[in-house]
Amino acid sequence: MARVYVSLARMKNKLHLVNELQNRLKESQRSLGEATTDADLHHSAPEKIKLMGQVLSKAKEQLYDCNLVTGKLRAMLQSADEQVRSLKKQSTFLSQLAAKTIPNGLHCLAMRLTIDYYLLPLEKRKFPRSENLENPNLYHYALFSDNVLAASVVVNSTIMNAKEPEKHVFHLVTDKLNFGAMNMWFLLNPPGKATIHVENVDEFKWLNSSYCPVLRQLESAAMKEYYFKAAHPTTLSAGSSNLKYRNPKYLSMLNHLRFYLPQVYPKLDKILFLDDDIVVQKDLTGLWSVDLHDKVNGAVETCGESFHRFDKYLNFSNPHIAKNFDPNACGWAYGMNIFDLKEWKKKDITGIYHKWQNMNEDRVLWKLGTLPPGLITFYGLTHPLDKSWHVLGLGYNPSIDRSEIENAAVIHYNGNMKPWLELAMTKYKPYWTKYIKYDHPYIRNCKLSE
Repeated sequence: MARVYVSLARMKNKLHLVNELQNRLKESQRSLGEATTDADLHHSAPEKIKLMGQVLSKAKEQLYDCNLVTGKLRAMLQSADEQVRSLKKQSTFLSQLAAKTIPNGLHCLAMRLTIDYYLLPLEKRKFPRSENLENPNLYHYALFSDNVLAASVVVNSTIMNAKEPEKHVFHLVTDKLNFGAMNMWFLLNPPGKATIHVENVDEFKWLNSSYCPVLRQLESAAMKEYYFKAAHPTTLSAGSSNLKYRNPKYLSMLNHLRFYLPQVYPKLDKILFLDDDIVVQKDLTGLWSVDLHDKVNGAVETCGESFHRFDKYLNFSNPHIAKNFDPNACGWAYGMNIFDLKEWKKKDITGIYHKWQNMNEDRVLWKLGTLPPGLITFYGLTHPLDKSWHVLGLGYNPSIDRSEIENAAVIHYNGNMKPWLELAMTKYKPYWTKYIKYDHPYIRNCKLSE
């Protein structure tokens, strides 16, 4: 009300009252400071508030007009609403920007590991137990990542919770920039009796633009303009809405490699796909025994809420989408998926993916990411897993029940608030950090801390 009366006093040229109101307002604000309880208040606060009450009574006697006061309050409310909207846009813009940046500590870690890897003699760059890589009787994992620390947590958490670690095989694919770092980390920190192998996606010569629609599309001028159109936004609004298009993960073949699993691992029958923003909390070998009923993909469904149904991911105004899919069909989660590679090859899943990716060259069927083409490609071919296998949302949802998290086999930090970023939600971070040795020389030297 003090601000309302300041405005009315100015209108009526009562400058002495304007000064008095402004002074009392400043005093009150200083007295309150950052206090959140009465105990936090400065001892002079009650007296300052009493003086404010006196000047407000004085202002009311001289200035009160119901219509004028109502009008001023409406104007202030409208201004506050506009300010909140502006701050929300700014918050969205900054959180998206922070989510796609690499923290200094992670950059330092990758650089130090890379330098040391290329100083190693060739004979010391090999992992043991290579004979396990194509043994279909073992438990095989596919992990595609350019983040050394995140990949280490996935591997460590899986092995530490495995009943028979020696039967687990990790197939890790990274890019040429992180190939040395990823190798060096796991050469220095082998996963116990488990097997690990690191490959460079850029050395998959068969994965080229003549075979892969996404690569061909990414080379086009139109696609580059689409992904980078936010390079110079003229307004904050434009920047916040377009920045997500520039996230490097949408341009990386590591993100699309999940659609080529039988081509990457032709000798395997089943493989468990894991994202690098997950933590494993239980033994996962039971997933290999799940009967998928001739389906290809075993995944946890996410249709508990309306925004996880097909119509939120796909453009149902397009006839190709409308006639082939149910808008109310249940979505499912990428991040922990058991794939039957025999059924994959039999049903030509990669061919289905290529067909729809070619049809979406102009982005009229869906806009971003790998989940929409995944929903299309595995439509009718996904077997729902029990929800306790995979709990999602630790990267955006502050309200997940603690018991649900602790009973989950896998927890997933999907969203912008990744556990390795300062954006991370504090209460969820310990589930991730418990699998990192912060006294490790490389981690300590790069000043990475909990």
